[in-house]
Amino acid sequence: MKLLLHVCCAPCSVACIGSLMEEGTEPVLFWYNPNIHPYTEYINRRNCLVQYVQNPGLPLVMEDEYGLRKFICTLTGECVEEDSAVSCFDAENRCNWCYRMRMEKAALVAKEKGFDSFSTTLLISPYQKHELIIKEAEKAAEKYQVAFFYRDFRPLFRDGRAKARALGLYMQKYCGCIFSEEEAVKP
Repeated sequence: MKLLLHVCCAPCSVACIGSLMEEGTEPVLFWYNPNIHPYTEYINRRNCLVQYVQNPGLPLVMEDEYGLRKFICTLTGECVEEDSAVSCFDAENRCNWCYRMRMEKAALVAKEKGFDSFSTTLLISPYQKHELIIKEAEKAAEKYQVAFFYRDFRPLFRDGRAKARALGLYMQKYCGCIFSEEEAVKP
């Protein structure tokens, strides 16, 4: 099976990749995360993944797009770009758009590059909205006519984090967007 694995960050990928390889699937990793803010956080996560995949020699497809302006609108609610999806007035529903844009891009790239299926490392985190990820991935699979490979990686979360720490990988403290950063540090 040719699997394109969307990777949200290196630490989340460790156990997912290990599990897939134990089953005989060597995924091609896919970086597309314009939801990560601010820019320094985006760079830290991207560079950590690039460095991590060099040692095991895993293939990596990069869509290197820092997307602050694409992801949010101005405080007045007027979109900075026409295709912006998250309005400051609808910040609570940002996860829907975030999952949708990343799963659609993963499905599109999988289709264009001839993969049998796609999946995502987002499925490892107990902090993500698991059912919403599945819903958006299935919609993207149908839209682009490529299979969504579902696996509940959550039982591997703690072990994966421990391995990531042992490898010295950059460990972030929030999901990715500027709204989640605020929630993580706000008392």
